[in-house]
Amino acid sequence: MSGMERQKPGGPTLETVPEGDNRARLVCPDCGYIAYTNPKIVVGAVCTWQDRVLLCRRAIAPSLGLWTIPAGFMEMGETTAAGAAREVWEEARARVEVSDLLGIYELPHISQVLMIYRAPMSGPDCAAGDESEAAALFAWSEIPWDALAFPSVRWALECFREGGGPWLHTAPPVRLR
Repeated sequence: MSGMERQKPGGPTLETVPEGDNRARLVCPDCGYIAYTNPKIVVGAVCTWQDRVLLCRRAIAPSLGLWTIPAGFMEMGETTAAGAAREVWEEARARVEVSDLLGIYELPHISQVLMIYRAPMSGPDCAAGDESEAAALFAWSEIPWDALAFPSVRWALECFREGGGPWLHTAPPVRLR
């Protein structure tokens, strides 16, 4: 082996319960590194301009072609509110002022926790971002309820409509205040 080549360790390939833990994890048998797999945080917003709600038609899987609120995975080094504003810009090219937390939605079956905010838009301008086929403002009666991408979109819109929150969506939903 030359000086430029290095032996690559096998990485975390051994499933075992590490000392001091209570569940099986993938552990590297060479160095002892433990690969923790934790839930992902999704941030997003119910965005409004006057009496209209902003929705995006998804250009990516899952739920390609269906409508959603702007939302996506949080990035390292950002707050949940900043992440929500970033997702609105990336998916709908809209500027918002993120206000209060609308709800927290626990989805343990897919290892996600969603934090959805209210976010009034600074104007009616919006356009499809990289992950959207379209972005549009809908009156409440025009929302394509049968073409929403995820149950969490319906939950967030219904929570917004009720004017309440923040809500913790479990089974059954729990009001945090």
